[in-house]
Amino acid sequence: MAGPRVVAGLVFGAALGLSGALFQTLTDNPLGSPDVIGFSTGSYTGVLIVTTLGATSAVSTSVAAVVAGIVTALVIYLLAWRGGVQGFRLIVVGIAATAMLTAVNTFLLLRMRTEVAMSASIWGAGTLSLVSWAKLTFALPAAALLVACTVLLARPLRQLELGNDTALAHGTRVESSRLAILVVGVGLVAVVTAAVGPIAFISLSAPQVARRLARSAGIPLLTSAFTGALLLVGADVVAQHLTTNPIPVGIVTIVIGGAYLLALLFREARSL
Repeated sequence: MAGPRVVAGLVFGAALGLSGALFQTLTDNPLGSPDVIGFSTGSYTGVLIVTTLGATSAVSTSVAAVVAGIVTALVIYLLAWRGGVQGFRLIVVGIAATAMLTAVNTFLLLRMRTEVAMSASIWGAGTLSLVSWAKLTFALPAAALLVACTVLLARPLRQLELGNDTALAHGTRVESSRLAILVVGVGLVAVVTAAVGPIAFISLSAPQVARRLARSAGIPLLTSAFTGALLLVGADVVAQHLTTNPIPVGIVTIVIGGAYLLALLFREARSL
C-alpha cells in the first residue's frame, strides 16, 4: 500500500495547495482557504448524506463529495453577493456556513449505526491509510483535469490580482472568471475529500509558505502545489511513526495548521 499512499499524498497535497492558492488570491486574504470557508465541510456533508442513505461505493461517495462541495460554494457565493463578491465578505459567510455544516455533520453521525458512524468519523479525520489503486481510479484523472483547468485560469487569476477595474480594462470577464476559479478550487478540494476525507490546513498554509519560499508579491501556483505535496507527505510520515499505532494524517495537519493559524493571527493583530 506504500505506492498508492505516496502517490495520493503527492497528488492530493498538490491539489490542496493549488486550491488554497486559488482562494487566497481570489479573496486577497491569507485566511481564504477552502477548509476555513466551508467548502471541505460541505463535501464531507455530501458523503455523510449518501452514507446515511446506504450508498457506500467509491463512485457514489465521490460524486456526492463533488456535488455537495460545488453546491456549498454556490450557496456561499450567492449569500456573499452584493453587486459582486468581496473577499472579506466571502470569508465571513464561509465561516458561518462551516459552523452550520459542522452541526449538520454531527447530527448525521449521531443518526448512523454505531459501526458506520465510527468508520465515517475515522474517515472524516482525513486518512491515507485506506488508499488503494482502485480508489485512485476516479481521483487521479479528476485531479489531473482540474489542474489543467487551473492552468487555463492562471491568466485571469493574475488579472484579478490587479483589481477589478484593471482586469476589466484588460478584457477579463471579472465575475465569470471569479466563478470559474471558485468552481475549480472547490473541485480540487472535493476530489481529495471524496478519496481520503477532509484534510485540514494544507490549503491554508501551503500557499503562504510557497509565497515566502518564492519571495513573490503574489501567490505562485506551481510552488503552492509543490509545497502542498511535500507538506501532506511529510505529515503522513509523521502520522505513521509518531506513535506505535498510526493515526490519521488529518490529525497531524490540524495540529500543525492550528499552530500556523495562531501565528498568522498573532502577526495580523500586531500589524493593526
